[in-house]
Amino acid sequence: MDQPLPGGSVTTVVRVGDTVRRPPSPNAAFVHDLLRFLERRGWEGAPRFLGIDEQGREVLSYLAGHVPWAPGTDQAAGVAADDSLAEVARLVRQLHDLTAATRLAGPAEVVCHNDLSPRNTVYRDTGRGPRPVAFLDWDLAAPGARLHDLAHVCWQFLDLGPSTTDLPEAARRLRLLCDSYGLADSTRLVETILWWQDRCWRGIESGATAGNPAMARLRDRGAAVDVRAAHAWLTTHRGELEAVLA
Repeated sequence: MDQPLPGGSVTTVVRVGDTVRRPPSPNAAFVHDLLRFLERRGWEGAPRFLGIDEQGREVLSYLAGHVPWAPGTDQAAGVAADDSLAEVARLVRQLHDLTAATRLAGPAEVVCHNDLSPRNTVYRDTGRGPRPVAFLDWDLAAPGARLHDLAHVCWQFLDLGPSTTDLPEAARRLRLLCDSYGLADSTRLVETILWWQDRCWRGIESGATAGNPAMARLRDRGAAVDVRAAHAWLTTHRGELEAVLA
């Protein structure tokens, strides 16, 4: 019996037993190759691709744990703790190192997830509080640059925008993510976060205008307006954050 899973703002996702079923994306062939590759390498940071069901849906392994999908909330204490953020960065580094110089990455540095955020992360209690163990929703995965994925992590996991009330603390946590990943050069990090924010709000608006129902729902919920506000905030405080990263 299908059990709807919460948090899917673009795709309808259901649980069936120990599997997850979801419509395949236009990028499905690449994603399936990537998930098979990660399984062969023994990496536990992604679900397993198990095939296609009789309804044409992807069948993925169900990853037990906590997903803090609700925007603006931490549904379990410790998700935003320093140790948890550091582990997110290390998981991303593992993904990048596994895919560097592979057929999947092609001429690019690595394969990027391209939508890393708390709502796409599975947490489990390790006895020291919840820690990230895997990433979900690989539909946008593609060859890319390490910095792009890490910049998206910094934006989403730190919720950089008007809700940021402690700028020095935000800067400290930016540095924490960079250091935990092992980023050698962070001079273009804030610039790349701004690129993501600009791309995001424009993509929502253009998709909604073109009649994409998922993008229309996001626009109607105010997502594009919120991301534009985050972009304006980061533009204002760019210099202060870059001074800490320098």
